[in-house]
Amino acid sequence: MALPETPSRPVPANAEAYCVKCKATRPVNEGQVVTVKNGKQALKGKCPVCGTTMMKFLSSKQTAPAAEGGTGSAG
Repeated sequence: MALPETPSRPVPANAEAYCVKCKATRPVNEGQVVTVKNGKQALKGKCPVCGTTMMKFLSSKQTAPAAEGGTGSAG
């Protein structure tokens, strides 16, 4: 079963994830937002030090489009 293609989304320049091989939080190289099998969004990229693939699951707030147009409460 093929997964649906994830529309490309810009990844923030300061995106970081945990590298299990280096045991440290590092910036992500070649970062992209992907959809995993269970439908959740994740940031996927490479560790700049060792080259290991790193992934970080994103919350719904992090994956929401930037132009929501004031759907939040104004308090």
